[in-house]
Amino acid sequence: MPPHKRPNPLIDKAPGLQQVRHLLAVSSCKGGVGKSTVAVNLAGALQQQGCRVGLFDADVYGPSLPTIVRPEKTDLFSRSELIVPLEYEGLKLMSFGFVPTAQGGSGAAIMRGPMVTQVINQLLTGTDWGALDYLVIDMPPGTGDVQLTLTQLIPLTAAIIVTTPQELSFVDVVKGIQMFQKLKVPTIAVVENMAYYECPQCGERDYLFGPGVRQRLVKQFGIQNAFEIPLWKALSQTGDEGRPLIFADPVHAISQTFGNLAQAARREIEELQCNRDAPAARFVIGRGVVVTWPDGREQDIDPATLRRRCQCARCVDEQTGQPLLDPAAVADDIYPTDLHPMGNYAVAVHWSDGHDASIYPYDLLASLANDSP
Repeated sequence: MPPHKRPNPLIDKAPGLQQVRHLLAVSSCKGGVGKSTVAVNLAGALQQQGCRVGLFDADVYGPSLPTIVRPEKTDLFSRSELIVPLEYEGLKLMSFGFVPTAQGGSGAAIMRGPMVTQVINQLLTGTDWGALDYLVIDMPPGTGDVQLTLTQLIPLTAAIIVTTPQELSFVDVVKGIQMFQKLKVPTIAVVENMAYYECPQCGERDYLFGPGVRQRLVKQFGIQNAFEIPLWKALSQTGDEGRPLIFADPVHAISQTFGNLAQAARREIEELQCNRDAPAARFVIGRGVVVTWPDGREQDIDPATLRRRCQCARCVDEQTGQPLLDPAAVADDIYPTDLHPMGNYAVAVHWSDGHDASIYPYDLLASLANDSP
């Protein structure tokens, strides 16, 4: 069963989500990378492309939505036992930062993990989102218990990971992809924020933190949708003023990048929904891993060969690219215990030796495969 169609008992208890078609997570493995800025502008770009969109700020410890987006009306009230979301130019909004506290104000919470998860669930599932094409969820930063529990409880369609281009950030991206992979949520795009500075006089770009990791993501995970967002005063300034760039200046070059990100997300999710042009992989005794391509061809891959080509952080050094796995340590009779698609770009494999972090892009499968007899 595709990830976006897997049954989820929570939905039966969440009338606020009944008419939401897709839940799209925007995630980062650490704070301060501009995740909330990307989430807000992505939601605005989706709306400008004719979609019905909501935006949920799931960060209880440090909610950013009330700062980045400032709706005229901020009073919350309920209707038919559901919270009515706030709105900003037609975009539906909800954040713990909008909820009045016992002290009469609103803002960040001080509470333990289980309480945080409970609050997030109440706000997310108890809000009357109505009919939406996309509910963009600005996830809390990190890959801890709160993020794992939230991802397990709600039927996410897909995820977008936000990072910065430093070498160290590549490790964080891998952690995020692997977290979603274990929960069978496909990562459909990566955004490198603060990727470069462009001189306003000459237009020359200075990649202050290095060239980024886009090519490595394509090679290791097959993720084709990688976007660069530059250091630009207007992006942070409009967010600080409560009017995101996508609304303040829709024709700005960075707004166009967010538009391209929104188009890529819509395309990937549509293909997930239709399961179109997706290869299928299965294990067959006597043949190994059998890949069936969209044109009907079948190709076989030796499981031991495939296991030895794993590119995860335990098998390949993330910074040097040098192999860490000793090929001789892989038994010739190894076999996959589970295979499932990772979006439209790769297959995730759990192995009989207990290794569960293997992700193989379809291009790599094609290079390893032999035509079946």
